[in-house]
Amino acid sequence: MLKYVPAMTSVVMEEIPGKVTLAIDISNCRGNCIGCHSPFLKLDIGEELTEAVIDALVEDNFGINCFLFMGEGRDHERLMELARYVKEEHHLEIGLYSGRQEVEDGIWDLFDYVKVGPYLPEKGPLTKKTTNQRLYHITEKGREDITARFWYRGLENKGRVI
Repeated sequence: MLKYVPAMTSVVMEEIPGKVTLAIDISNCRGNCIGCHSPFLKLDIGEELTEAVIDALVEDNFGINCFLFMGEGRDHERLMELARYVKEEHHLEIGLYSGRQEVEDGIWDLFDYVKVGPYLPEKGPLTKKTTNQRLYHITEKGREDITARFWYRGLENKGRVI
């Protein structure tokens, strides 16, 4: 079972560059990031994320073109099933924000966007050139590191994403 936190679900434009993204925070996080912005997501909280819930979320958020799983939870098989469902039934691009350094090949094969790397306070978030985290866009040509798109015109941490 995969759980999400409904109160944290929102449409965002800054998580995946150039996309209108429905971001879904997944609980039961396996990460141990120092300085985590949402440590309560380590807990078994929220509601079950199902195909019916996804249908309702997509219907209620007209205009989105990307569905982002903010975390993986502890049920990898269910994550993959739901991601495949979003892609096949709703024809949306799908993204995954993983706090892990490495993810399974199946993730690279299914998702259109994958962020890897735990948050390290001394390295900073994606908006800092010093970040250890990477966001990849996966296409037929392979994995393209698009992390630099968070660095507005080469300037660090100006709070703007292109």
